[in-house]
Amino acid sequence: MTTPKGSGRSRKKQTPKTGGPRVPGPAEILAAAQSAVEAAQSVAGQALESAQLTAEHAFDAAVRLPPASAQLAAQLPGLIENLSMAIDRLNATIDRLDRTLALADPAFAAYDRLLPRLEAMIALGEDVLGKLGRLPGISMLGKVTGLSGRRPGEEEPPPDPPKRRR
Repeated sequence: MTTPKGSGRSRKKQTPKTGGPRVPGPAEILAAAQSAVEAAQSVAGQALESAQLTAEHAFDAAVRLPPASAQLAAQLPGLIENLSMAIDRLNATIDRLDRTLALADPAFAAYDRLLPRLEAMIALGEDVLGKLGRLPGISMLGKVTGLSGRRPGEEEPPPDPPKRRR
């Protein structure tokens, strides 16, 4: 009986059994050496071309580079050094500000608790003055004592002109 894959036995390739690793012959060694020489020559040629292109680009850049640009490029390390020192000073200032705000945080919390109470007292005082101003005779008392309902800097309103009788 046969199976779709073939006979029940698997057929292995018969390789001659030798005692050790295969030793290449002189023709194979010569071919490998020639191939290595060709590869080395190709790599050396590519490296030479790359070096020539790099030298050409560097020369072109040096010829076309204006003197002012060269001077700016020469000053660049000093500018970077100054920038790094300025950043260090800025970081130190930010750290100092952060520590100061941490010390002032309890005072800000106290202000936050105190301000609503002060606003409520001011509103209460304004309500009391408004209600006192409606009592009869208070305006006369204010004129006599010099404590009127006017704020400092306000002028006294001019008196009404007397009405003429016919």
